[in-house]
Amino acid sequence: MHTLRVRRLLQGLMALMVVLSVWTIAPAAQAYNNPDLLPDHPTNVIDLANELTTIQEETLSEDLTNFEAKTGWKLRVLTQSDRTPGTAVKQFWGLDDKSVLLVADPRGGNLLNFSVGDDLYPLLSRTFWIELQTRFGNQFFVRDNGGDQAILQALESVKGCLLQGGCSVVPGLPREQWLLTLITSTVGGLVFGFAAQPRKEGQIFAWQWALIFSPLWGILFLAFGVGPVVTRTSEWLPLFRNVAGFAIGALVAFLAPSFARSSTSET
Repeated sequence: MHTLRVRRLLQGLMALMVVLSVWTIAPAAQAYNNPDLLPDHPTNVIDLANELTTIQEETLSEDLTNFEAKTGWKLRVLTQSDRTPGTAVKQFWGLDDKSVLLVADPRGGNLLNFSVGDDLYPLLSRTFWIELQTRFGNQFFVRDNGGDQAILQALESVKGCLLQGGCSVVPGLPREQWLLTLITSTVGGLVFGFAAQPRKEGQIFAWQWALIFSPLWGILFLAFGVGPVVTRTSEWLPLFRNVAGFAIGALVAFLAPSFARSSTSET
């Protein structure tokens, strides 16, 4: 019994020492509110991370001023790396429900973050901002185009959508996204062609099976193949290619048994 009490006492002391050591070396909590990093003159862009050139910064600040005077929407840009003014920018810019703050911070996995006022959500949904962030702020876009283009193109998308009264998706169809829609369209065609293969003697087209599988090939072709294209661009070529991909996939899957039978008979 005595040994057990000693052991428990030692365990308690060790746990207390661990807690004290962690508490001792833990950094003091810092409130991210550093107005010393704010400029001493009015501007719509604070580029602490040097993502923009001087000309880009001046041009963008002037452009955002004109946009605010024309529409009433307040767009602001803050880039930061190891230093940040934190919440001081809210008072500096007077951010409110009609404001969008773009924060570019290269330390994270995605360059872009957005602080959006409540009045913007009826026009630009939360999914819009997520798509905007993933399209222009991902590391591949930033690597190929630069952080400045990520900032400028993201802002152009926001401005364009606000001018037209809102958007459900980010306008424009990147090549990577179009390739994905082409793949899903082609796979949808393969499913359709496979389902429509004749399964009875004298049957030419198994439309019943094609209808049974319609939820699958319909989602692949219409929801994932056609929908993302027509909602993001008015160009007909990507849509034509996706329809062609669906048709080719369906034809290949539908005729595959015929090719297999002919090759078997020849051997």
